[in-house]
Amino acid sequence: MTYSGTVKVGGPADVHELADLMISKVAVGAMNNNSYLLRCRATGEQLLIDAAAEPDILLRLIGDDGIASVVTTHQHGDHWQALAEVVAATGARTYAGRYDAEGIPVPTDVAVEDGDTIRVGRVELTAHRLVGHTPGSIALVYDDPHGHPHAFTGDCLFPGGVGNTRQDAAAFTSLLDDVEQKLFGRLPDETWVYPGHGDDTTLGAERPQLPEWRKRGW
Repeated sequence: MTYSGTVKVGGPADVHELADLMISKVAVGAMNNNSYLLRCRATGEQLLIDAAAEPDILLRLIGDDGIASVVTTHQHGDHWQALAEVVAATGARTYAGRYDAEGIPVPTDVAVEDGDTIRVGRVELTAHRLVGHTPGSIALVYDDPHGHPHAFTGDCLFPGGVGNTRQDAAAFTSLLDDVEQKLFGRLPDETWVYPGHGDDTTLGAERPQLPEWRKRGW
């Protein structure tokens, strides 16, 4: 089946099958959060991005193979409500941006810096710190050697705009600057974007709107 990236709370996961990586997307919780399970096809190792809510659903998605690691994209509570339960059940190593780690009540095993690499089996993800939605939000980019890149952007980039900066002009400028420089400035239009809530998009679909976003200020 063709991957659409459209999921709903209580519904099934949607699976994006790449040559070296399988990406399963599921929606959980009252705030319609997206959680992503990444599985290296060569080794079977798994990594979860945002143990957001409903640990029973996430653990069923993970299955008997467990996960080696779980990455929290940022410190906002709706992105880690299930983290303690998932870590307790799987023993997974925890990752989060260095400047957000203190805001996450589950201890962070690995504090991630801008440009760090996180591995799942033979697959490498590159972390990019994006400042504005929170001080230490991270996006994860998988540069697929068989195709285009894939970016997991947390709450920093959505279809139609960047994440909420609470009407703080400096925070908005910082976030948009980082998103423009580190994502749009480095990655091609074909890059698939997996946000922390709602539907997926591509950088190409969003790129023409960048001047409008900056003008409107959100």
